[in-house]
Amino acid sequence: MARASSSMPRPLAGIANQPRVREFLAAAYTEGQLSHAYLFTGMPGAGMEEAALALAQCVVCPNDADGTCDECMRVAHRTHPDVKFLAPNGVSGYLVEQVRELAEDVPLAPVRATSKVYVIDRADQLRAASANALLKTLEEPPDDVMFILIARSADAVLPTILSRCQQVPFRVVPPQAAVAAICERCGAGETDAHIALAVTGTPDRACAFLASPDRRNVRLAMVRVLCELANDDEWDVLVAARKIAEEVQVSAGVRRRDKPNARRDTIVRDEAKRRTQGQEDYYTPAMLKRLEGVIRRELSARERSGMIEALAAAESFLRDVLICCEGALEPIVNEDVAPSVEHIAHTTTTSGVLCALEACRTAASDLARNVTPQLALEVMLLAIKEAL
Repeated sequence: MARASSSMPRPLAGIANQPRVREFLAAAYTEGQLSHAYLFTGMPGAGMEEAALALAQCVVCPNDADGTCDECMRVAHRTHPDVKFLAPNGVSGYLVEQVRELAEDVPLAPVRATSKVYVIDRADQLRAASANALLKTLEEPPDDVMFILIARSADAVLPTILSRCQQVPFRVVPPQAAVAAICERCGAGETDAHIALAVTGTPDRACAFLASPDRRNVRLAMVRVLCELANDDEWDVLVAARKIAEEVQVSAGVRRRDKPNARRDTIVRDEAKRRTQGQEDYYTPAMLKRLEGVIRRELSARERSGMIEALAAAESFLRDVLICCEGALEPIVNEDVAPSVEHIAHTTTTSGVLCALEACRTAASDLARNVTPQLALEVMLLAIKEAL
């Protein structure tokens, strides 16, 4: 699957803060001993996504993993047709239909390269039915196919999946190293990098967050609401929750800022038209319906992901309040709103902030149990107001 090289492949050399992983993958590549399936395990921010991209570049590059050719650039930008990225479309994990579509795609010949790579994020969300749909493909993959699964821990992955993958553990990366990586890659200041990392959890996602004005607006809206909670009545809180939910929908592509009254069905149809490049007349009604279903699930998943970021922004802000309440020497993350953090800290108690943080965790748990995002947010904000 890979050609031998006498030196460290350039894409793998870029794997920061994980020397053992870097050396292990480089040795497997140069010796022509790459596995057909890897399981990258570690905490968010450990660089697993970045390593998956680097390994994918090595696999599809026609120039001995030079890291600079058109194929490598396409992988880096996630536009290479032979490197597929999968994330759960269901609210509680991968859908069986998702995995079946993957299995149908695997036997097809590569489009541009001589090999194909499938990066499966959050592999711990492959439940029994979806995992079983993947098993046969993992057991008997074509010679030109590689799978890279990503999960927090091996214990969270079903044993049947685990036994068919070569495990690659990633060590925890110190926050300061992650912040330095974000500053270097995005040209951001340390304050913005700290905030983005607190909201998203990984350098890769933090850079995407910093590049999105809409996602940053969600965080600002959440912080603004938390700062004003003390003066709001219950109706004000519900209105504020709706505004945050609308900002999340805009960032997720579920709502249009220029056309706020556009129905979701209209947005789905417009997106389907964009993806079919105006050739929808060549698609059967069944194919179009299936595509619209995929888009609808993607939008819902992105909306929930956006709401999780909003909750993370609230939790980060409240942790800063807790630091001030306790008089800790640790620097706060949300330095751009330091006066508000200090003001709230002087008007509440440590126990109150702890109850507010618990409300954030409860809201995240509610989202995981398929509670509607706006309802989870309303309950959380009312609980935080009462706690503070």
